[in-house]
Amino acid sequence: MLKFVKGHMESIAGIEVYPIISLLIFFIFFVLLFWWVFTAKKDYLKSMEEIPLELEPENKELL
Repeated sequence: MLKFVKGHMESIAGIEVYPIISLLIFFIFFVLLFWWVFTAKKDYLKSMEEIPLELEPENKELL
């Protein structure tokens, strides 16, 4: 099965650029996420971490 896929992929012109593009997208996403984590406001992070512990939900229709 792998030989069939590999042989088919080798016949497609310009396919070698797709793994590079996917690696760049993956790397850029996690660099931006890392940057956001360290630059986020502490008040915002504190309010987000307390959401699961709230006693009364704002939207009671979901219950």
